[in-house]
Amino acid sequence: MLAAEKKNELEKNALNVREHIVNMSTHGGCFTGASLSCADILVYLYHDYLNIGPHNFKDPQRDYLFLSKGHDVPALYGMFVEKGWMTRDRLINNHLKSNDDIYWHPNRKVDGIEFHSGSLGHLPSVALGVAYDCKMKKQSNKIICIVGDGECDEGSVWEAMLVASAKKINNLTIVVDRNHFQANMATEDLIPLEPFADKFIAFGAEVRRIDGHDFAALHDAFLALPFHSEKPSVIICDTIRGKGLPSIEARADRWFCNFNDDEVTSLLKELHGAATTELVSETLIVR
Repeated sequence: MLAAEKKNELEKNALNVREHIVNMSTHGGCFTGASLSCADILVYLYHDYLNIGPHNFKDPQRDYLFLSKGHDVPALYGMFVEKGWMTRDRLINNHLKSNDDIYWHPNRKVDGIEFHSGSLGHLPSVALGVAYDCKMKKQSNKIICIVGDGECDEGSVWEAMLVASAKKINNLTIVVDRNHFQANMATEDLIPLEPFADKFIAFGAEVRRIDGHDFAALHDAFLALPFHSEKPSVIICDTIRGKGLPSIEARADRWFCNFNDDEVTSLLKELHGAATTELVSETLIVR
């Protein structure tokens, strides 16, 4: 059971991470809606579950997180700021600048990033390889790979699941950010994924489906890993694109956003529960 004090701490961290995401959504923009849906998952993992940090970035015994849904990197970097691994000034001032490696997708030159991503569907196989290696060495590392639901249109995701099942890779967990959108279209209107859990079960995984914004549910699910002693685990997290900003929540056109400074100011007010009548969602521009 997640203690109330811990839950409040996680919620505070998640709010701060969402603020970083909004601040990155200008002067070139970022994948705002998708990053906001994934924020709570990343906050829980880095705050309360994974053994990763500057003390062990290169330690073979560390836990691993692979962000296959690479366009969610604003949420990941926002979490790095909250952990003290990156300064807020570096994040905001160097985003998309030629003097740094902070841009639309993860880059291994940034401390804490395990692998480049952006080409969807690639990292489940990378995570599988790492998990297999750790298992052969009889290590106890936790291996987490976060994928998007639209990313699951990629055959490589399912190939990785087949191999993980065949090799009984029970130290691998695939986390699906199920925000029901891919790019600028609803998943079920393009290539329907449901019944989603049944598909992973058919490929040999043990599956749980939870509310990806509920820290108690996240806590209970990750605490129960592995779900099976001889199967990979999958956690499908039902989330909301644009979570935290009602004016852009669950909107197909709020995947990549490049707001002007005034719009960012209004969105930050909305994030903190102080939206004004001047904030009308139709006026927010995606460039």
